[in-house]
Amino acid sequence: MKLKTALLGAAAVAVIAPAAMAERGSDGHLNIIYWQAPSILNPYLSGGTKDLESSSLIIEPLARYDQDGALTPWLVDEIPTVENGGVSADLKSITWKLSDGLLWSDGTPVTSEDVKFTWEYCTADGGGCAQIEKFNDVVSVDTPDPQTVIVHFSVPKPFPYGPFVGAQAPIIQKAQFKDCMGAKAPECTDANFGPIGTGPFVVTEFRTNDVISLEANPNYRDPDKPAFATVTFKGGGDAAAAGRAVMETGEFDYAWNLQLAPEVLEQMESVGKGKNIVAFGTSVERILVNLTDVDPALGDERGTIKHPHPFLTEKPVREALSKAIDRALLVEIGYGSFGRLTCNVLPAPAVYASTANDDCVNQDIEGAKKLLDDAGWVPGPDGVREKDGKRLSVVFQTSTNAVRQDFQALIKGWWQEIGVEVELRNIDASVFFGSDPGSPDTFQKFFADIEMFTNNFDGTDPEAYMSNWTCGQIPAPENQWQGNNMPRFCSAEYDALRAEMAQTGDINERGRLAKAMNDMLMQEYVIIPLVYRGRNAAHSNTLGGVIMNVWDSEIWNAADWYRIK
Repeated sequence: MKLKTALLGAAAVAVIAPAAMAERGSDGHLNIIYWQAPSILNPYLSGGTKDLESSSLIIEPLARYDQDGALTPWLVDEIPTVENGGVSADLKSITWKLSDGLLWSDGTPVTSEDVKFTWEYCTADGGGCAQIEKFNDVVSVDTPDPQTVIVHFSVPKPFPYGPFVGAQAPIIQKAQFKDCMGAKAPECTDANFGPIGTGPFVVTEFRTNDVISLEANPNYRDPDKPAFATVTFKGGGDAAAAGRAVMETGEFDYAWNLQLAPEVLEQMESVGKGKNIVAFGTSVERILVNLTDVDPALGDERGTIKHPHPFLTEKPVREALSKAIDRALLVEIGYGSFGRLTCNVLPAPAVYASTANDDCVNQDIEGAKKLLDDAGWVPGPDGVREKDGKRLSVVFQTSTNAVRQDFQALIKGWWQEIGVEVELRNIDASVFFGSDPGSPDTFQKFFADIEMFTNNFDGTDPEAYMSNWTCGQIPAPENQWQGNNMPRFCSAEYDALRAEMAQTGDINERGRLAKAMNDMLMQEYVIIPLVYRGRNAAHSNTLGGVIMNVWDSEIWNAADWYRIK
């Protein structure tokens, strides 16, 4: 128990310095640009970062992770631990106490019933919840009084901070969403596009995949915040235009995810109107390999585990694809000092970073060819390998972005060199990372053979993140394509490791289990890591209070932003 308690006691409480502002709304208008446009303001119906972050201005969790990865109270006054009695001695429950006087933006009280409802909403039968892993092992939520929430787990949870913590698991209002349970969830357009929240801003208009207009929340808990009276949250375009809009023209105050070549960013910053900011967290640009058949002839069963992929289920093929890639060149041309080599999907913190896959840093074209030769894939007349009437021909999709298209072109060349035919597809980022279960082009539906994007996780503990590749997380029509296991990987051994980690308190043992899960994914080549990416953005020289945060929503402290006069 001593080791378990030590882990829980590490839930440090961060103190955020007050911003230099006068009173609510006194600094006028704020302009934010995300070149991947938000498509919904309900993170339970979308795994897209653009949707999680835009939502974070409006709806909030009980606790967040600060810029150093420490847990900090948000809608509560204290982080529950074993030491303060908030976590039970048997580690099977955690008790949260809401802060006094919390109001929703419509002026009604925030109560424990709203918190309980959030769990019920995400886990409702017949629905698809993009953040279901946050509620792993929760069996019930009690509300003994309006301010007290007791979360009960089916097993001891040495790290009980999954539910209601971080931007991926905010609280939603029961009164607004009570008729939006299960299969009805995507139909509640008014709620999904304009949630009532506790955050610093409220939605006045939302044009999906375009622009969000917001104003200061009149019932925000700090009467002097936010400093900005109104916000325009513009979406769309591309990373270059977003960077120019902040650092060259000064049209916008903040630009997110400037996925641009290093020399381009340096040139923009040299104009003198804004600055680049970057920090390394857990973001990895990766390739995912689809283990299911996406032939349109399969109709409603396309991309489901009922139909294995005709050749990507062969491990030598997947391994050959990985060996052929020159990751060092990708880092150099795509990210420079904003990128690092990695052979893991879990690159940090250090206690969780494996060294078992480090040979991926060296490109091995001849080794890739030998793998395919030994597996019986023979080059045909046009150089494309064939076996049993099948051709090694793949569709490789990603979002539209200059760096990603450069990566696609290079990877296509390397794969053609080993005898793989490649068709490239790029999809508008607002659609690719969108939430429409009817769209064939989302990254979760994955109607292609190969896809590429970046992902990360809230906080510094990877338990919920590694749950993404359990069997129950496979996207399917039954969960409205909301699962996070895009490769459709399923392993009883992997699931057992996840279950063991959920009950393990010793930090070194947690590290061992996380590494084992990472290594299984890497050595099965269902995920092919490319670059450990720094998270970068830009803000105007006149925007104060910005603190880059790679462990939560990047704009987590927007209530503290102010205009430098």
